[in-house]
Amino acid sequence: MISLSLATIAQIVSGRMYHPSGVDVSDVEVSKLVDTDSREISTGDVFVAKPGEVTDGWNFIDDAYHRGAVAVIAERESNIEVPQIIVTDAVVALADLAREVVAQVRSRGSLRVIGITGSNGKTTTKNLVGSLCERLGPTVYPKASFNNEVGAPLTMLRINEDTRFLVLELGASGVGHIARLTDIASLDIGVVLMVGLAHAGEFGGLEKTIVAKTELVQGIVAGGTAVLNRDDPNVVGMAGVAPGPIVWFGRGREAEVRATAVRTSLAGTDFDLTFADSTQHHVHFPVIGEHHVMNALAMATVGGLLGASDDLIIDILEKTQRAERWRMEKLGGGGVTVINDAYNASPDSMAAALRTLAGLGDKRNRRIAVLGEMSELGELAGDEHDAIALLVVRLNLDALVVVGAGARRLFVSSVNEGSWAGESSFFETSDEAYDYLMTVLRDDDIVLVKSSNSAGLRFLGDKLGEAFPC
Repeated sequence: MISLSLATIAQIVSGRMYHPSGVDVSDVEVSKLVDTDSREISTGDVFVAKPGEVTDGWNFIDDAYHRGAVAVIAERESNIEVPQIIVTDAVVALADLAREVVAQVRSRGSLRVIGITGSNGKTTTKNLVGSLCERLGPTVYPKASFNNEVGAPLTMLRINEDTRFLVLELGASGVGHIARLTDIASLDIGVVLMVGLAHAGEFGGLEKTIVAKTELVQGIVAGGTAVLNRDDPNVVGMAGVAPGPIVWFGRGREAEVRATAVRTSLAGTDFDLTFADSTQHHVHFPVIGEHHVMNALAMATVGGLLGASDDLIIDILEKTQRAERWRMEKLGGGGVTVINDAYNASPDSMAAALRTLAGLGDKRNRRIAVLGEMSELGELAGDEHDAIALLVVRLNLDALVVVGAGARRLFVSSVNEGSWAGESSFFETSDEAYDYLMTVLRDDDIVLVKSSNSAGLRFLGDKLGEAFPC
């Protein structure tokens, strides 16, 4: 973070200074990190003691102090001997502080802010763009999926005067969420990957999801550039609110940055990449799955806008070994290949992963799908699980293993669609599914493990991968 006195921070967040001993620490300068997790605090950091759904950060002020916190932002006073800034709302204070820090860095240097959203692919694209920007200059981008009203401001607060690129992953579970984040840090470049049914239950349907994702385009600074998916009609419709130029990416001829001749194997995904200036290059992207090509195209488009060379963009893509932990992550290899993609699951990403599975290998390989619940679909859940069951049958996969009560309808529907004679199996728990799979898996099998994060199948995928080490 940039250097600020505690008195200045208190003014920014509309707080008041407090110290149990009455010591005046207004002039103390802070320039290290800000965090809401006391376990991440080290000497010189600021701890934001925000209330949470499960516990209250106020209870961990003592822990943060002993780890070296120089100050605490909290909603009520503590008797711990650490300088405190008392605010009405810690999350609002976090946003106010991030807004001011971003504004000051913008005014002092050449900071460019890049924001990325989409129903699927945000984290993968964020990682690709972040890796590229790091090769161009000092860069800050989120760890994990820090993309909400807490995670995004924490990422913003990591910048300093030298930062050239701030890459943000912007998520939402309702209308107005992305707008709040772009109000904190408006965007020079805004990327929209696609709009699908992920979190549709929380949003209240696809139409509201489109409205929420459009907020990213509306959050681009005047004259800034929108990077939009030309293949998704829901994204194409956002062009009308773009405040500046638009650069399209996709697989169709209308896209300026596009991929053709896409081929997927267990070694990754190959395609021909055409840049906006019509130059074309072959790319071997080690990440498995045609759907990840769109994420690669989005990064290539951003790279072109930032002045990166074609060679640099291709080098980043060809050195990317995995999208992210638990996202089409290839494990095993000692006879059985496991593809662990069980961090998120929407109808779109589930279908894309299953189509990828169906296209892998050859006659020697059995293709087995281990699937769990797609959560946060609301009233659409039943129909969407039915649709995935139908897709599994139509793809003619060799076996389906369904895990968890929340996904039982997927199993029932697959049987109703003709998946008989033991092709489909259902287990209440991951342990039961693991025990079963260890009795039936054999050399050359390819196993896809896919579910929403809440279903916990990512741990089953890890366990299977460990059972068949290279």
